[in-house]
Amino acid sequence: MTFSVAFIGTGPDPNNPSTDGFAMAYRHAPGYQRLNDCELIACADIVRENAAAFADAHGIPADRVYTDYREMLSAVEPDIVSVCTPPAVHAELVIGTARSGVVKAIHCEKPIALTWGDAREMARVCAAAGVQLTINHQKRFGTPVRRMKALVDRGTIGTVQRVEFGAETLSDMGTHFFDICSYLTDGSPAEWVLANVDYTEENVLFGTHNENQAVSQWRYENGVYGLASTGRAADFVGCQLRVVGSGGEIELGGDDAVLRFRADSGDWTTVDTGLDGVHNPSPGRVRSFVTSIASRLSTGLADRLTTTTYEERAIEEVVTALREDRASELSVDAALVAEELIFASWESARRRGRVDLPLEIDDNPLESMVADGSLTVAPASPAPPSV
Repeated sequence: MTFSVAFIGTGPDPNNPSTDGFAMAYRHAPGYQRLNDCELIACADIVRENAAAFADAHGIPADRVYTDYREMLSAVEPDIVSVCTPPAVHAELVIGTARSGVVKAIHCEKPIALTWGDAREMARVCAAAGVQLTINHQKRFGTPVRRMKALVDRGTIGTVQRVEFGAETLSDMGTHFFDICSYLTDGSPAEWVLANVDYTEENVLFGTHNENQAVSQWRYENGVYGLASTGRAADFVGCQLRVVGSGGEIELGGDDAVLRFRADSGDWTTVDTGLDGVHNPSPGRVRSFVTSIASRLSTGLADRLTTTTYEERAIEEVVTALREDRASELSVDAALVAEELIFASWESARRRGRVDLPLEIDDNPLESMVADGSLTVAPASPAPPSV
């Protein structure tokens, strides 16, 4: 069986990504193209020139380029749709696509939605329509995270007591780390969150507000605690990701994404993660690998050296789950565990106190606090002049 694939939101020039648009469709497309049972058949973007450029780059016929996603769905009836737009319109597009009655699966970019209510509604509508909805938390497929999980499962550091991370924001980047923490703790729901944020200078990423600094504490139902520190204090944790156990700890961090562990208070042991870094295969590691063995192999090694991106690994999992008629590791239900911690952190800041879960709000507390003046946000500082 071959799955037909279409895209909503192709984005602008992929060689010039920005916080307005990251052209994630260009990262999704190779994931489908490398699979024998997927065919790219159409794309839609409100900017026709963007959609046409994407179609030309990926062999999609010019007559399968649309500016209205509903027209595209009606005309081509794809099996799978990748939604690669900014989060503010995820809910409208995912719900509309699910209700079209023609798709089997939707793979949506992170974070799930602009509001907690929209995120839950997306999951509800897709479940009712029998549509597989997955969220692109691709970083959990990196070798560092997979080997970190293997160390945890083998009991290398005893019983897990705490997970910690440092990141730029709770939402835009933090959604990946909340998801990894959920993966490392077997998807246990959280019981409560206590957090505070600083948002004094505008930080709008892909059309949504993100704090300048935050600290968040939480506790999972399985007894594991969590800690996140973001923005101006992202380095507070001392690494990007840490797991603390009753008999040791595991750390992942640094520019070269070193994964290491130690039992009790013994010496650190570094774990080989091959070519993979935290966010994707590391260009530095690839270059080092090429250099180290080039003298022993024929010329053109760098051109022939292939390693899959994390987006490609995520797409393969999505398609495999659809083919095997099983829940995907990237299911929206799994993603909601992470997403709830983001909105609950902002809600804790709004309430100035602990928030017990499940979270019973529908809005985005950070956006609401900006809108009602609870947070006084100054315009972002201008970028320094180029030299």
